[in-house]
Amino acid sequence: MKTTDKIKQIAMAGVLAGMLVMSGCKQNSSTSGATPAKSAPEVGVAVMRSEPVALTMELSGRISPHMVAEVRPQVGGIIQKRMFNEGGDVKAGEALYQIDPATYQAAYASAAAALAKAEANRVTLRLKAERYKDLVTINAVSRQDNDDVQAALKQAEADVEAAKAAVDTARINLAYTKVIAPISGRIGRSSVTPGALVTASQASALATIQQLDPVYVDVTQSSADLLRLKRDLASGEINTKKADQAKVNLLLEDGSSYPLEGILKFSEVTVDQGTGSITLRALFPNPDQLLLPGMFVRGIVQEGVREQALLVPQRGVTRDATGNAVALIAGENDVVEKRILKTERTVGDAWLVTAGIKAGERVIVEGIQRVRPGVTVKVVPFEEKAADPGSQQPAVKKP
Repeated sequence: MKTTDKIKQIAMAGVLAGMLVMSGCKQNSSTSGATPAKSAPEVGVAVMRSEPVALTMELSGRISPHMVAEVRPQVGGIIQKRMFNEGGDVKAGEALYQIDPATYQAAYASAAAALAKAEANRVTLRLKAERYKDLVTINAVSRQDNDDVQAALKQAEADVEAAKAAVDTARINLAYTKVIAPISGRIGRSSVTPGALVTASQASALATIQQLDPVYVDVTQSSADLLRLKRDLASGEINTKKADQAKVNLLLEDGSSYPLEGILKFSEVTVDQGTGSITLRALFPNPDQLLLPGMFVRGIVQEGVREQALLVPQRGVTRDATGNAVALIAGENDVVEKRILKTERTVGDAWLVTAGIKAGERVIVEGIQRVRPGVTVKVVPFEEKAADPGSQQPAVKKP
């Protein structure tokens, strides 16, 4: 009996010791598994402000000369010499080609002789008519003879006028043997050389003169953009000056900016059925003749000023699976909210937003990857300067 009781006591002691060990392990495990409370993630925000923004369109176009004239001969003959340097500047009225004038000089001399003959015949008939006029009053000559003489005088006077016209024609043709520049500008290459035979008003031009200061810049705008602009102007959302006073800037083919401003002169009155676009024409000064006809350029045309514009930094805008522009807002009590934005265009490094956000709200632009909607964040001002309409590049509308 004593032995059995002792065994039971030992077993009970072992069970109690095991329970104590297990309780200690649980406490240690509970203590080692405890983690400190997480702190709110820190994000940089930009406060939205509505400010005036100058809006522009960037449109593709080409240079065309202010004036262009194709030089053609007005009489036929052999080219004796060329009197200009190809690629040089010429003045209006300057001689460009000399056509052999020999036959035209002879024609002029013949016309002048015919005029002299007609004038001499008129003198004789005039004197005769004056005598017959006196003689018919005393019946020394018949009235029929007097009428014949008076008619002959009038015919002689008509012959003189015809001869004068022939002389003028011969003089003009003789002058046309010297082909002159119709306008001032830069002349291209010559299509003929001395010795070539040319004809009056021939189809092929001898040379082409282009006036390069100033020049036109023809850019194209879609009719949809034109309708949108008119709606914005009608609603007062965009303020602008008169259309014919709009300023235009140029970007050249190498990406550099043309230093001089142009003025929008007019827009075409019909829409191109093939492209659905209209042509805008601007006039640019070109004193150094940097702009050449046919050159591809991009014209930045001023639309006007949107008085209450909201610019959201591009780094604060992402796209969801459906392509919508999305921004995260630090809302009330610094809780993150998701907003779907309606963007219109880029303005420098910012998006011009027309819906989805209001002035005064805070857009998260730094630390977006660390937060999600519904999370409370620690808000700090974004270190970089927010988009400033006054300091950014003008709004650019891609065609």
